[in-house]
Amino acid sequence: MTSALLTDLYELTMLEAAREAGTASRRCVFEVFTRSLPEGRRYGALAGTGRVLDAIAGFRFDDADLRYLRGAGVLTEETLEHLAEFRFAGDVHGYAEGELYFPNSPVLRIEGTFENAVLLETVVLSILNHDSGVASAGSRMITAARGRPCIEMGGRRVHEDAAIAAARAAYLVGFASTSNLAAGAHYRVPVAGTAAHAFTLLFDGEEEAFRSQLASQGAGTTVLVDTYDVEQAVRTAVELAGPELGAVRLDSGDLGEQAVQVRALLDSLGATGTRITATGDLDEHRVEELKDVPLDGYGIGTKLVTGGGHPAPGFVYKLVEREGADGTMQPVGKRSASKATLGAGKAAYRMRVGGRAHAELVLPGEEEVAEFERELTAELTSGTSHPDWARTSLRPLQQPLILGGELVETLRAPERVEAARIRHAESVAELGIAADDGPDGPVAIPTITDGTEAARLLG
Repeated sequence: MTSALLTDLYELTMLEAAREAGTASRRCVFEVFTRSLPEGRRYGALAGTGRVLDAIAGFRFDDADLRYLRGAGVLTEETLEHLAEFRFAGDVHGYAEGELYFPNSPVLRIEGTFENAVLLETVVLSILNHDSGVASAGSRMITAARGRPCIEMGGRRVHEDAAIAAARAAYLVGFASTSNLAAGAHYRVPVAGTAAHAFTLLFDGEEEAFRSQLASQGAGTTVLVDTYDVEQAVRTAVELAGPELGAVRLDSGDLGEQAVQVRALLDSLGATGTRITATGDLDEHRVEELKDVPLDGYGIGTKLVTGGGHPAPGFVYKLVEREGADGTMQPVGKRSASKATLGAGKAAYRMRVGGRAHAELVLPGEEEVAEFERELTAELTSGTSHPDWARTSLRPLQQPLILGGELVETLRAPERVEAARIRHAESVAELGIAADDGPDGPVAIPTITDGTEAARLLG
C-alpha cells in the first residue's frame, strides 16, 4: 500500500485548480508548527519524523489508487495522469526526532512547488500529531517515574497500527519496553510480558497457576498477585519460587498502601530482591503521587497511548512563503483572529546560557538571524555586555532531512529510534526540569521571534 491516499480530497482538488490557473508550479514554503501547548505542559516532544520521511518516500499513486480516483469521478483525466507521475522532489528541513518543541517551533519546513508540497499535508500532520501526542505525555511520565523503568502496554486501547506507532514513540522518550510484539519486530523495541488474570483463573487454584508459570518462565518471572488475596498470593509465590522470585505485579486497589505492605512482606520472607511493579490506569500525576512508595516500575497503557488527555498537539501545516508573479519569494500568512500565521520561512535555534536552555529563537529569514549574530558578537567584544552574553550559545534546531526528493540519511528504522531516544534525553536535560517540580507548570522557555527581544531577555 502506498501512502498517497492517506490524504484529504481537497489536497487533490486544490492541486487541480492550481494547475488550471497556472499557479501550481510556483515555489512555496510550508511549515509545521503548533500555536500553543496544552495547559500545564512545559514542552512538547517531537516524535514521528522518521515515519514521516518513510511516508514521503512512499507517496506515489499506484494503479489501484488511480483506479479508485478515476471511479470517484472527482478529478480530470489530465490531473490523474499528473498524479501517476507524482514524486516529491522538494526539500524538507526539520527538528531532529526526539527534540523538544514549543509554541511556534517550526518543527518541519517543506519547500517545493505548490503542486509538489501541498499533497503532503494530511499524512504529515496525521503522523506528527499522533506520535508527538504520545511522546509528549510519555516524556512527562518518565520524569515522574524518577528513574524507575516504565513499560508501554496500551496496545489494546487504540487502533492496531496506532499501537505500534505509540510503542515506538514511548520508547523514544525513555520507556524501557513494550508489550507490543509488532513494535519489537519492526523497531527493535525491547518487549516484556508474563501473565494476566486470565491465566490464574484458568487453573483450579492460584498455587497451581503460579507453579505452572514458574515452571515455564523461571523464577525471574513477574507474578500477578491481586486476582484473589494479595497477601496470600505473595506468600504462595515466594514459597514456590524462593527469594529469587523476579517481581510481583499490583494492578488494582490502593497501589500506594498495598506496595508498602507487600514490600514489608517480601522482605520478611527473605525476598528482598523481588521487585514490585504497578499497573492500572496510571498517568504522570498518579506516578507522581507514588514517588515515595516502594515500587520498582510501572506499566502504563491507556493514558499514554491516548496522549494523556491531549491526543493531538495541534500541529498545523501552513503556507508561509510563495513565489510571486514577478518570480520573487514573498511571505504570506493568515490574519484571522487567534489563527494568524507569521509569514516567511524561519530558522530556529535553542538559545542556551551556560548550557541551559533559555529561549526558542525563531527568526523569519536569513537577515534576522544574521542581525542577531552581529548583535551577539558586538556585545561580546564591547567589554560592557551583560555577563550572561559570554555564556550564550545558539544551537541550530533544523537540519536537512530530504534534499531534491532524496533522503539525506539512510538509517534503518531501529537506528532512527535509538538516535531519537538519545536526542530526547539530552534535550530534556538541557531544560533542567527536576522531577520534584511536578508534572505541570508554565511553558519552560519563551519563543522569541526577533533578535532585539532576545537581547532584552538577557539584559
